[in-house]
Amino acid sequence: MTAKWMLYTKKADFDGIARRYGIDPVTARVIRNRDVCGEEEIRRYLYGTRRDFYSPHLLKDADKAAELLLQKIAERKRIRIVGDYDIDGVCSTYLLYQALTRLGARVDYEIPDRIRDGYGINEQIIEAAAADGVDTVLTCDNGISAVAQMEYARQSGMTVIITDHHDIPQDEQGRDILPWAAAIVNPKQSGCAYPWKEICGAVVAYKLIQILYERARIPMKEWEDMLEFAAIATVGDVMRLRDENRILVKEGLKQIARTKSVGLRKLVEKNELDIGHLTAYHIGFVVGPCLNASGRLQTAKLALQLLLCRDEAEADTLALELKLLNDQRKDMTLQGVKQASEQVEAHYRDDKVLVVYLPDCHESLAGIIAGRLREQYNKPSFVITKSEDGVKGSGRSIEAYHMFAALCEVRELFTKFGGHPMAAGLSMAEEANVERLRRALNERARLTEDDFVPRLWIDVPMPMDYVTEALIRELELLEPFGNGNEKPQFAQKNLRIRNVRVMGKNRNAVRLSLVTPTGTPVEAMAFTDGDAFLEEMGESRAMDAIYYPTIHEYNGSRSIQPVLKEWKFA
Repeated sequence: MTAKWMLYTKKADFDGIARRYGIDPVTARVIRNRDVCGEEEIRRYLYGTRRDFYSPHLLKDADKAAELLLQKIAERKRIRIVGDYDIDGVCSTYLLYQALTRLGARVDYEIPDRIRDGYGINEQIIEAAAADGVDTVLTCDNGISAVAQMEYARQSGMTVIITDHHDIPQDEQGRDILPWAAAIVNPKQSGCAYPWKEICGAVVAYKLIQILYERARIPMKEWEDMLEFAAIATVGDVMRLRDENRILVKEGLKQIARTKSVGLRKLVEKNELDIGHLTAYHIGFVVGPCLNASGRLQTAKLALQLLLCRDEAEADTLALELKLLNDQRKDMTLQGVKQASEQVEAHYRDDKVLVVYLPDCHESLAGIIAGRLREQYNKPSFVITKSEDGVKGSGRSIEAYHMFAALCEVRELFTKFGGHPMAAGLSMAEEANVERLRRALNERARLTEDDFVPRLWIDVPMPMDYVTEALIRELELLEPFGNGNEKPQFAQKNLRIRNVRVMGKNRNAVRLSLVTPTGTPVEAMAFTDGDAFLEEMGESRAMDAIYYPTIHEYNGSRSIQPVLKEWKFA
């Protein structure tokens, strides 16, 4: 699908911002394009540190939850943490378990099995807790939609504390539909004063731990040393890297370089990465998927076991197991994407919302495959799989389609559902509901053809001649890049092509010798199918390009090398 090239046209006094903060006007424009406005916001964006984190006391019920937990610890009551099987749930469980153990609690944990239990807490988990003499259930990264389950916990005589970050179902009057609990810590609930609502479950847990440690007079250095796991969860759960999230990830990546976690260090080693120079990309596409793989194909307790591990040899074995599981997951995903694409091409090409049924696909891969479909067709996509008690599915969305709101409109079809504007999960009682879901979502979808055209946003139409090493280093201030803080993209028209050479044993890199309109020679790279590039280029000797500037080092020499992201041949 041909993408539409779009240019940001947001206004500001770029020269004034550049003078005040000692930056290039180009950098000032990029910052404005990320919707960072005002003196304080710009300062936090460029130079924010841990001192700029929001107070945990702004989270509704956080102080109440901390007080309750400390009371239960003092009374020697049994506490059970109930997490979730994805990276956010694993990191949340790890953080709370470490903190409560440090506080001397009688604490253990339970993470639902993706296949057997499904998402979130269920009656069987509550039943088992009651049988084990658990007094208090503490959820993390789940629980906000578990109305019936929490009522069951109340009837069983247990105290429930919910920590979560997911969207909250509402009634027809727009009021929150909340489960019963002694305390609910979720920034998205009505009446919560926390300024930044888009934190993940592990950050909610991290903030609660801050209050616990303050009250228990534990040195705050110990709390700060846990930051890396809140950062890993933020990236792994694809939260928006804006506001506090971006500062938290930036600081968390520094923390990883000096991590005390044997398991995390071993996992980084198995993936042949440099722990001192990890980026958000490495977390999102290498380390994170390994932590997620255990919850997809075996049990998430394996990932948690790795993070808790303090023995070098055991950690080495566990890290290798997670790496191999992730490799297996990749192969299974490729097969599932192929089957889903064939189904769309044969039957659903004209649908506004893609609903694909893959009964034999491992249900843990549904979300990944849905994401690939979304990328391929730029349409909201659901992948439904067969489960023990009906069918389960995961969806991934586009900006123009609020997926969780869409599911709320057809909630009668589900036995369970939840999610965000951009992603959701669901369970239904029988296969027949798949076709009903497809019809219902497509009948209600208020999407136009224009919504399905992918857009490539250009930050600045910047001549390659303008780029300097100083500017490239300055752009690094804007990292970490990711969802909501995308890597800047620049563009230049009318580049003359002098020479093209395909490189690499897989012919997946292209070196271009270009000449700018002012006559400046430029050596550029494009990482793509080299043969397809040559075929597309044909006889053309001119191009427009979207690029990001980098510094190329070879044999002690340095040169500026634009990396082309997209191109159009004249």
